[in-house]
Amino acid sequence: MIKFEPNIEKTTLKICSRCIYDERVNGISFDQNGVCNYCKQIDSLKLQYSTGESKGKNDLDAIVEEIKKSGKGKKYDCVVGVSGGTDSSYMLYLTKKWGLRPLAVHYDNTWNSAIATENIRKVLTALDIDLYTHVTDNKEADDIFKAFFKAGVAEIEASTDLALAETMYRAAAKYRVKYIFEGHSFVTEGITPVGRNYFDGKYIKSIHKKYGTMPIKTYPLMTFSRFLYWTIFKRIKKIRPFWYLDYNKEEARAFLEKEYDWKYYGGHHLENRMTAFYHSFYMPRKFNTDFRNNTLSARVRLGKLTREEAWKEYNTEPHLEDDLLEYFKKRLALTDKEFEDIMNAPTKSWYEFPTYKKRFERLRPLFLALAKANLVPMSFYLKYCFPAKLNK
Repeated sequence: MIKFEPNIEKTTLKICSRCIYDERVNGISFDQNGVCNYCKQIDSLKLQYSTGESKGKNDLDAIVEEIKKSGKGKKYDCVVGVSGGTDSSYMLYLTKKWGLRPLAVHYDNTWNSAIATENIRKVLTALDIDLYTHVTDNKEADDIFKAFFKAGVAEIEASTDLALAETMYRAAAKYRVKYIFEGHSFVTEGITPVGRNYFDGKYIKSIHKKYGTMPIKTYPLMTFSRFLYWTIFKRIKKIRPFWYLDYNKEEARAFLEKEYDWKYYGGHHLENRMTAFYHSFYMPRKFNTDFRNNTLSARVRLGKLTREEAWKEYNTEPHLEDDLLEYFKKRLALTDKEFEDIMNAPTKSWYEFPTYKKRFERLRPLFLALAKANLVPMSFYLKYCFPAKLNK
């Protein structure tokens, strides 16, 4: 587990003077005042989207009106990805508040926590929202997870993120919906550096081809051609309302608990058991990487924590369910020795395997145009379309 000095004044690491990103974060740089490039990226996005300002709200209001016009005569006018977490649950409430007719979409990798499943049910029932779910065969899902684990790369959860995106596109196309809402907030979560958080369809396919044992039949793989089909030909837009609004995650959570008997699941990204293993154990133990610095840094930028408080919390062990490791080993049919051997083996990185990364970089002008048109998230353009600065 990561161990370093919990006193921010005593550590020898170079740390951003505005947040708690330190010199170990991939691609980080500091200006003459000690401010990191990721804080500046957040500042730039806030200016671009007028986040939390009247202009940002007005821009979002205009998008909502556009969605209503586009959805006339259709059963649904937007798609909302749901996980049972705070952001997506609150997003469902907002869409109904705005007078929209959302279709909730869920990708089930068969590792959902009971709390997340109940949260989805409670919110959808209370708001009278239909649910579209794609469930991958559990043996197939586990085979993909196990392939990534055996490969020794960081992105063992990548298949879930990409599959949700593909599932939302499929649902939108089926019901002729042109807008997808995503509950991401760069203000409350930051944008994770690409160094240990890369994924695309070619990467997933190449890892599974080398380390998997069964064919992919039910997993919704998004290839490069399908990505272009959804964005350029179907013109399905992705909107992130929290990029425009003054979004307060703590207030949203309190609202959900009061109105819908929604339950908190113990921490950011812990609503799914594979995701919990990834954040709470796998990344800290094998890669010396703790993604809590994203949320903690965001809270420092928002003035909700001091740098000292955030750094101290960052130096505590992540919350780990009592039976999570045994559950992981049992699901993936790993002996204790196999598990330890893989955990102790040398790490590998995404750039050692075939990916679409160079293609994204070559087509940077295209993806900038798509991002400006809300056809791909701006965070995709910023993370995927520039050469990665890798701490090898």
